[in-house]
Amino acid sequence: MLGLLGTRRFLPLFATQALGALVDNIVRNAVVVLVVFADAAHGASIVALAGGLFILPYVIFAAPAGLLADRMDKARLIRISKFAELALMLLSCLALLSGSAAAMLAVLCGLGVQATFFGPLKYAILPEHLGPAELLPGNALVEAGTFAAILLGTIIGGVLASMPGGAGWAGAGAVLASLSGLAASWFIPAAPPSAVPGGHLWNLPRETMALLRLARASPPVWNCSLGIGWFWTLGAVMLAQLPVVAARILQSDGRVVTLMVAMFTLGIGAGSLLAGWLRPGLRGIFAAGLGLSLACLDFAWGCAHASAASGWNSVPSLLGAWGGWRLLADLLLAALCGGVFSVPLYARLQRAAEPGSRARAISASNLLNAACMATGSALAALAPLAGMGPPGIILVTALGNVAMALWIVRARID
Repeated sequence: MLGLLGTRRFLPLFATQALGALVDNIVRNAVVVLVVFADAAHGASIVALAGGLFILPYVIFAAPAGLLADRMDKARLIRISKFAELALMLLSCLALLSGSAAAMLAVLCGLGVQATFFGPLKYAILPEHLGPAELLPGNALVEAGTFAAILLGTIIGGVLASMPGGAGWAGAGAVLASLSGLAASWFIPAAPPSAVPGGHLWNLPRETMALLRLARASPPVWNCSLGIGWFWTLGAVMLAQLPVVAARILQSDGRVVTLMVAMFTLGIGAGSLLAGWLRPGLRGIFAAGLGLSLACLDFAWGCAHASAASGWNSVPSLLGAWGGWRLLADLLLAALCGGVFSVPLYARLQRAAEPGSRARAISASNLLNAACMATGSALAALAPLAGMGPPGIILVTALGNVAMALWIVRARID
């Protein structure tokens, strides 16, 4: 599997997408730190709005992103998207230095648009440069690299933004990472379209419906997309509950939240690599889904029986107690199983999609991901109004995941 990193047909793409994830998360976390500390009263609401603005373009522009990727050379489009990213990074420097929350949100929305167009390119190009036996390990490395970059970018963005003159440092770091990604993109081999589809590029409502019909016409593509969408929904719900668990149940500081998020992110990256090594079939996907549910259930149980009296209000105290290690191990195991669950679905989707419409199939999956994540996050946000706390929300999500794992093994995903 690691041998792919020594090939030109994979390494430049791997570096380009990993550096793109690094850029996004440097800027996003820098914005979080700067906005929250600058506006204590409205910071949390602005951060929530930032997350929504980053996801919204996936819903609006999924159709033209997929159509364009199927019409043109994907390697060329990747380079164009990296130029757009660099321009946004230069604007992010001005936004961060100005301290304007509106300018920062505008840059984040622009990054969401750029990511929407880049997403189908990086997944649709893989089957053109990799053989059938290399597709699963290739996806595993891409996912592992992405989550490693997410974790690193989150740390770098937070650290740089917290320094004296942090806005300038964060902006400079993002520009440097973007320039590196642009340089790597020039080494990606050409990937011309196998067919030139019709369609009206900017007729968004019509093409969005056509995109969903195209995915729905292929049961393997549709079912894999639903499975992937569920995985991202579960991840979004879990990550949204971690700050609440830390602040309200453990009454701990922000570093405990960072540690929990780091464990979850590392777990997904490790699980992605494990999927590339194990090459799980349907039974392996089901086992991973079941393991994910069991780990979430144990985490919910541990949260329900924890309290401020546990004394886990800092990283040293959390690491000094068996119960604290149990919560962290649950997060790591849940995320690891999630990686084993999701990576094979990406590979099966790519194999099932027709070459001439592969990018649009992936755009349809991205659209479903965004819709599922938004729905799941909204339901999780409304659950406290019904008296349901984090343990209950995680419990319901874990039980829903058992049903999804059972459905996956019975659905047509081949």
